[in-house]
Order: sequence, then C-alpha cells, then structure tokens
Amino acid sequence: MATFNKFNSFVEAMAEKVHNLGSDTLRVALTNTAPSATDTGFLPGSAHPPPAAANGYTAGGNTPAITSSAQSSGTYKLVLADTVFTAAGGSIGPFRYAILYNDTAASDEVIGYHDYGSSITLLVGETFTWD
Repeated sequence: MATFNKFNSFVEAMAEKVHNLGSDTLRVALTNTAPSATDTGFLPGSAHPPPAAANGYTAGGNTPAITSSAQSSGTYKLVLADTVFTAAGGSIGPFRYAILYNDTAASDEVIGYHDYGSSITLLVGETFTWD
C-alpha cells in the first residue's frame, strides 16, 4: 500500500488562506522524481517532471472530483473521488510518486504525495487508480 506524506508547507498554507479545499481545483500528477517534505509548489516541468502529456496522460495530471469536504468534532475530512490514469497509444511512466496539489493556488501549492515504493510504467490499455 502506498504511503501518504504531507508537505511541511501545507499547514502554513492552510493558516494563510492559500487553500479552500472545498472548492479549489486539486490535481494529481505523476512523477518519478522523489518529492521533498520542504517542497512548496508544483509546476509541471519543474523539480518534479511529470510524464509527457501523451498516451492518455494529461499535462499537469488528473483532476479528482471533491466528494465531500466537512468537519466534525474539530476534525476536517476531505474526500476525493478516485481518478484513473489509462495508457492509450503508448506507455505512461515510469512514475513512483503521485503528487496532490492545488491548481487554483498561484504557485500550484503542494498538499501531499503517495510513494508507491518502486517505479511503475503503464503499458497500452493498463490503468492506474489513485484513491
């Protein structure tokens, strides 16, 4: 199972009103370059180059739908719908990390990432579901 890691800057960005997780556009991008806990922004083509926008991979990654965004007893819970990457016409990858970031924020502020433990390459017709 993939490990989820929160970026250090996420808590500060929440306090400074960078994120509105109930309505901002969040994206999931794939990369084979290890993120650092100290990263602050994600710009496609930057320190974490995603696969090329081809073969079913969209530039900047997929946009999971916000299923719910609410707090109960002081605990906030954001639920995002699964998003599926499907290789078509060629392979996607390799990638090891899936970075969740806020595409609405001016600097594409990062939230967290999953580490899948080893690189993955999707061959034509194969899918990868980020959950």
